Amino acid sequence: MIQFLKNSYRYFKKKNNFFWSVNWLKTYYFNFKMFPYAIARKLPVYFYGKVKLSSLKGTIKIEAPIKKAMIGFGQRYELVSQSKKTAQLVLDGTLIFKGHVQFGIDYFVYVASDAICEFGHLSSMASNGKIICKEKIILEECARIGSEAQLIDTNFHTMFNTETGERFPMNAPIKLGKYNFVSNRVTIMQGTITPNNCTIASNTLCNKDYTTFGENILIGGIPAKLLKENVSRDWEGEKERLEKILILFK
Repeated sequence: MIQFLKNSYRYFKKKNNFFWSVNWLKTYYFNFKMFPYAIARKLPVYFYGKVKLSSLKGTIKIEAPIKKAMIGFGQRYELVSQSKKTAQLVLDGTLIFKGHVQFGIDYFVYVASDAICEFGHLSSMASNGKIICKEKIILEECARIGSEAQLIDTNFHTMFNTETGERFPMNAPIKLGKYNFVSNRVTIMQGTITPNNCTIASNTLCNKDYTTFGENILIGGIPAKLLKENVSRDWEGEKERLEKILILFK
């Protein structure tokens, strides 16, 4: 009997903590503003904690079966639990989700007009992460981005060759392959393309196509170079834990 009461207490405490962690005002506002009623009523997008919705002029698409809370902005799924309350979303372009996706606390997501930002199933961006999308950014299935990392597909300014006068492209798409593990404080710049099963070491700068190195690789450095072959995160072993974190409602 005592054990039953303890379990009941833990269960209701967990439910209560979850309820109060959700920013219900922003959650309802966002869903009913961005989706048709049939989708909005299912509340596929949850916001946790304080967030500034700077612009919602763009479009959001969910290319997967609609589930409650399948996309979470500001989830506390890491060791870091104290928020600076700086989360911000600027959506002027198109944001696409192909399954369950999560963003940690204090994220910054900017999708410019005519730009496309796409997240695959079980992809994520951890706390204090930054995405600036001026053209196109794609994270395929299980592309997991560590804390304080940033993905920026533009250099914001026109650069040119002072001898020839050649002007370099300001923007270039970014594409991270399936089962990518991006460690903390990594910077991924325009033109970056990674293969499947790619691990990127902490404090790395990526700025080119790395698919020629093949799959199951570790890259790192400034700029990134091949560090090790035949290495991969144990995705199959972690699958159950990842699904438990992301899939809140069956």
